[in-house]
Amino acid sequence: MDLLARIRQQMLPFAELLGIEFVSASPDKIVAEMTVREELCTRPAVLHGGAVMAFADTLGATGTILNLPEGAGTTTIESKTNFVAPAPVGTRVIGEATPVHRGRRTMIWQTRVSTPEGRLVALITQTQLVL
Repeated sequence: MDLLARIRQQMLPFAELLGIEFVSASPDKIVAEMTVREELCTRPAVLHGGAVMAFADTLGATGTILNLPEGAGTTTIESKTNFVAPAPVGTRVIGEATPVHRGRRTMIWQTRVSTPEGRLVALITQTQLVL
């Protein structure tokens, strides 16, 4: 089974709730998409910052999982988000997570969330602890 099929098969319930759809997956890059639905919005009807962060956290954690040694686990220990532009309801956002550091004890991932037109919505950097 390839990595993308494995990720889709083991999808976490919260990722399903958000509507995350994984497009591609490798140890070097995770790409997923999510449609901005009304229930993920704040007022006015734009994607809530927490939903942006949860989307990015899911991608960074998935990238870490693909790089873990056998039997290890992971948890997020730090996340920093720069919000750049709104994503209105109905927008399809694209998340691309790439590793900044892949160590034995921690991994750092950076996720760019953008629109299909290439407009940057947010830039997220997170640190994952290797358990």
